Amino acid sequence: MIVLLVGSGGREHALAAALSKSARLSRLIAAPGNPGIAKHAECRPVAVDDIQGLVRLAADEKADLVVVGPEAPLVAGLADRLSEAGIKVFGPSAAAARLEGSKAFTKALCARHDIPTAGFRHCRSKDEARAAIDAFGAPVVVKADGLAAGKGVTVAEDLDQAYEAVEAIFAAPGAEAVVEEFMEGEEASLFALVDGTTALPFGDAQDHKRVFDGDKGPNTGGMGAYSPAPVLSPALAEQAMAEIVRPTVKAMAEDGWPFVGFLYAGLMLTSDGPKLVEYNVRFGDPEAEVVLPRLESDFLDLLLAAVDGRLDGVEPAFSDRTALTVVLATKGYPGDYDRGSEIRGVEAAEARDGVTVFHAGTKRDGERLLANGGRVLAVTALGADAAEAQVNAYAAVDLIDWPEGFCRRDIGWRAAAQAEEA
Repeated sequence: MIVLLVGSGGREHALAAALSKSARLSRLIAAPGNPGIAKHAECRPVAVDDIQGLVRLAADEKADLVVVGPEAPLVAGLADRLSEAGIKVFGPSAAAARLEGSKAFTKALCARHDIPTAGFRHCRSKDEARAAIDAFGAPVVVKADGLAAGKGVTVAEDLDQAYEAVEAIFAAPGAEAVVEEFMEGEEASLFALVDGTTALPFGDAQDHKRVFDGDKGPNTGGMGAYSPAPVLSPALAEQAMAEIVRPTVKAMAEDGWPFVGFLYAGLMLTSDGPKLVEYNVRFGDPEAEVVLPRLESDFLDLLLAAVDGRLDGVEPAFSDRTALTVVLATKGYPGDYDRGSEIRGVEAAEARDGVTVFHAGTKRDGERLLANGGRVLAVTALGADAAEAQVNAYAAVDLIDWPEGFCRRDIGWRAAAQAEEA
């Protein structure tokens, strides 16, 4: 089969690596790809926001399937345009992608169908948002209603911080916000593979959103993750599937917006059970870099089963080993940062057993590998448990020579501590 993969980040590198293992794959094409993806695919210089160009590329290359990695082209309707052209696509329609594209849409759906989530108010003005903040009190969560690359959320410890978040959101014309009550608990990520009606559990992970050790500093797109997440027990995962994910999939189908693709449920594990923090309509990043290396089933077969509505009775198989990834980012991220610094030592890191270095923001200049983004590399290692995976990952990180980069040194600390106590 000929597969076109859309995207250029660490998630797409992980998707490419998983697809490349399929016996059914004859050619893998990536648009636009990156130097890591180029090890598995033929890269084409078509941007992820060039919807017409991507459809044309899929048609010209006679792609049997298009796999869409990032959220923005899904929200923009890429899956719809591909379907209209008669091309199979793994990824939700624009209508279904509103689960990520509009936090207000998702909150309203949860309210209609009694899906556990935080109390909220949908605010269309600064005054409404400030009133909602006053009603909830601090701490309080303020979210921009739209795509924000994982950085549009403020967990405000006091009212002044919440008001500042409102000012920043409504500085943009036409902005809207969702103000939510603060939920106590531990966060975890649960993934489901969905074919429109059937939703299968597809791994879980725990991410580290804050930029600095000890969960300090601003939110990021993710500074590291590990899978599986011990905090999300099999019983809690099934409870979340039964009370959150499956009712969502059923509601979307009944409303005429059947969801096909990866549904990523960000969960808060509260004293009252799992509650939905938010949905993403694609695999997570850096979660893909820890879930997919554990997959033992044929990835392409699973994606085709989802697209064709054949997931009922399918059971994806995963290794019982733990995967842990450490994100290397450019100094200054998630604020201003420079591009173009040289990275050395990636080959030495990957030479270690069970280690993969996923490229998230890199480019080539001849033989040199250069940083070309905020989050640049995701160094993933496997281990018998989280403690071993953590040791293996940081040993690989320490082989990478990149003075202009930095990473958190405590990724996986919760799970590693639990593993050492066991």
